[in-house]
Amino acid sequence: MGHLLRSVDFERVLGTPTRARSAHFAVHYLASAPSQPAAPRRKAEADDLSTGSSTAEPSLVDGSELAGLWVGTVVPKRHARRAVTRTLLKRQIHRAVRDQLQSNPDAGLPRGLWVVRLRAGFDRKLFASASSDALRLAAAAELDTVMAHAARRARG
Repeated sequence: MGHLLRSVDFERVLGTPTRARSAHFAVHYLASAPSQPAAPRRKAEADDLSTGSSTAEPSLVDGSELAGLWVGTVVPKRHARRAVTRTLLKRQIHRAVRDQLQSNPDAGLPRGLWVVRLRAGFDRKLFASASSDALRLAAAAELDTVMAHAARRARG
């Protein structure tokens, strides 16, 4: 599982309709691969360099290319003011995706680009602590449900 990093990829995926929605999260999916960065301009010819030219293509270290699944998270400050809360929610999103992949590899998430977006904040009266176990459990339960629903809709 790779992570989406480029804004172009986020814009492409967020331009698609939501696959699943809950009270706090929305899931978007695009059956595609992430865009490739533009090739850097060459200042010198390969023959001019002492090291010569390399024809080998760089490979991804984490095996993202083989898995074919890339995940992006959108957790805006307007819905989660504290950085510790945003980090907790991002970790819960990635955990939910991993659980979806491991629970049923054949019928899990289809390969492509996935973006999970926080669309509403959690009530601070119910979750006073920015990183409480109650918030973690509530987010985990909701994310498990919404990811399972999104996987079913993306496959069918």
